[in-house]
Amino acid sequence: MVDSTRSRLSLAGVFAGAASRYWLGVFPLLGGELRHWQERARAIPDPALRRSALITQRRERGNLEGAAAFAVLAPRAHRAQVVRAVVAFQAVYDYVDTLAEQPCEDPVANGHQLHLALVSALDPDGRHVDYYEHSTGDRDAGYMKNLIDTCRFAFATLPSHTSVTERARKCARRMVAYQSLNHGTSGDARGALARWAAPLTPVGTGLRWWETAAAAASSLSVFALIAAAAQPALLAGEAAATEAAYFPWIGALHVLLDSLVDRSEDILEGHHCLIDHYASTEETAARLGTIAAHAMRASELLPNGRTHAMIVAAMTSFYLSAPAAAAPQTAPARQRVLERVGTLARPAMTVLRARRAVQERRSWNSRNSSIGFSTCSNRAEDA
Repeated sequence: MVDSTRSRLSLAGVFAGAASRYWLGVFPLLGGELRHWQERARAIPDPALRRSALITQRRERGNLEGAAAFAVLAPRAHRAQVVRAVVAFQAVYDYVDTLAEQPCEDPVANGHQLHLALVSALDPDGRHVDYYEHSTGDRDAGYMKNLIDTCRFAFATLPSHTSVTERARKCARRMVAYQSLNHGTSGDARGALARWAAPLTPVGTGLRWWETAAAAASSLSVFALIAAAAQPALLAGEAAATEAAYFPWIGALHVLLDSLVDRSEDILEGHHCLIDHYASTEETAARLGTIAAHAMRASELLPNGRTHAMIVAAMTSFYLSAPAAAAPQTAPARQRVLERVGTLARPAMTVLRARRAVQERRSWNSRNSSIGFSTCSNRAEDA
């Protein structure tokens, strides 16, 4: 009983400490970055690209907040640069992913070329390529290059960036390959993705090819490595352990949960849904529960493991607090994953549910008030 009480108190302390660092030390920095990139997007001369940039920022704000959360792992002196780097990286990822979904003659080549921006963002000495080579327009007034350069320069200021650069770029190259293959429209597009992902599966993990593909698509490994680079004199073993925890386990959980809650939307829009490779809701629940258990163990074994575990729990709660997660076809997986994540998910779920309720109320008031409106939303729609 005493040990149980101590454990609960310890977990409460971890949550309180991480929450305090995020809301007081990270969230204000995030707000400044979001305002900057919103203004920068509004200056894009091409109306289609401007609209894509603004709508993507609004729609994927949760991704940007989640990226910034990794800054709680960084020393205070380098926290602002970590926020700047990870927010710019995630903004690039969301933007090029939106562009890659637009119709074009060669979706695979277009997806690959656009997503090369992710590798460039982690190469402080690299040269830009023509990211829009296979796209219909490129008059973005330097918007994408500004995002890339911001990530590059912020990353390069971190004391141990040279210790993680190649690992981070390897993660980015996996993301490029996944996204280019995932946007393919040929009859064998899924087969090509499977043939690429299967050999990447780490020996002994028992992961299915689409679970490995999910891990490859996740940006969390890059965020974790950028945060690790903020530590002075980072050991090579720590960088390796961080990469191994996030690829495959934590990254797989991240993208599979995203696929789970977005399934209805993906079906409606004709997008590839990784969750649909499971044979049943029962198999989905069992596999996601297993992956969640591995993800939590992997995070807890890292240096500063409790904070990593708190981030994983918060990420899990972000997806599973969404209304779509309570639907009959997703509820079994939701329950199983929350069981495996354990008590760390409870405070995060409480906070995220409250935030969603407030946001929904504000959205309702905005739609039903003659004077209330969302500046970002209206400008994006009118762009």
